[in-house]
Amino acid sequence: MAELGQVSLYLVTAAMTAYLIATIAFAVDFSRLAADRPKRARTVRARELVSAGVTDAPSVDVAPTGATDAVDDGAPAVRGRAVGIAMSTFTLGAFLLVAGAATRGIAAGRVPWANMYEFTVASIVVSSALFLGINRRRDVRFLGTFVSLVAVLGLFLALAVLYTEPNAVQPALQSYWLVIHVAIATSSMGVFGVAAVVSGLQLAKERTLARGTSGRIMQSLPTAADLERLAFRINAVGFVLWTFVLISGAIWAEHAWGRYWGWDAKETWSFIIWVVYAAYLHARSTRGWEGRRAAWFSVAGFASILINYYVVNLFVNSLHSYSGV
Repeated sequence: MAELGQVSLYLVTAAMTAYLIATIAFAVDFSRLAADRPKRARTVRARELVSAGVTDAPSVDVAPTGATDAVDDGAPAVRGRAVGIAMSTFTLGAFLLVAGAATRGIAAGRVPWANMYEFTVASIVVSSALFLGINRRRDVRFLGTFVSLVAVLGLFLALAVLYTEPNAVQPALQSYWLVIHVAIATSSMGVFGVAAVVSGLQLAKERTLARGTSGRIMQSLPTAADLERLAFRINAVGFVLWTFVLISGAIWAEHAWGRYWGWDAKETWSFIIWVVYAAYLHARSTRGWEGRRAAWFSVAGFASILINYYVVNLFVNSLHSYSGV
């Protein structure tokens, strides 16, 4: 099984390389979108003037009505080879990562999410699947640069710092709750990560608007309101998953330690995360907290997750320390 563990390592490394290529290709695609947006906006304006009967409209090449010029925000824009390379390599990276996780699980003889290295890999699989799934319904390729970059950084840290050999887990973790509880935790972290990326772009967009500047990159993004609505929907899914993380964790704690809740450092931070996102969803739904305040709530929630994942796991003595998750 040692050879299979090495194969898993090669697959994860190859996935990181594919995500790196995708990051560069998405960035090229993003820059082209930013450069083409003013030109397409002038074309649409000229068409509107001609339709209104204005005879002295600017002389521009107006595409025939019905042509696929991707003026509608809901329609995919054709931006050359870069986006094809980006989506292909990103999808390849996701498949390589799934294969790496699967071979790791076979080598260890258990599910492949029992420590921080495996948890990171599984979370990136979820975030990648979420990005690809959303992109099938609407054009969110503008997220690709940032989602793939986060994947590269996460995998680099996992390989350089968090990597452990694929061994069997300790007796306390040999439970079916490992499959349920940790699987939901990895899924929620991947979902919250994508939402945090969207909220970060929203804050960047609103910052440029507040300064009265509008660079091409920011102009190429959807409106801040559209970004905020997308982040809210993704965070709502993540919150449901995190609620089940707390419930399943409490049940597992009762089985393993004879109590449902003990205010262990890991448990406390998990509850803090739940409170932050619950406050965000409540304020967004009932108090009308939209825009920048909602985005900061989303970012703060994911920052709490990172503190819980890296700081608490690595530097705080906890009942969960032996598991690394």
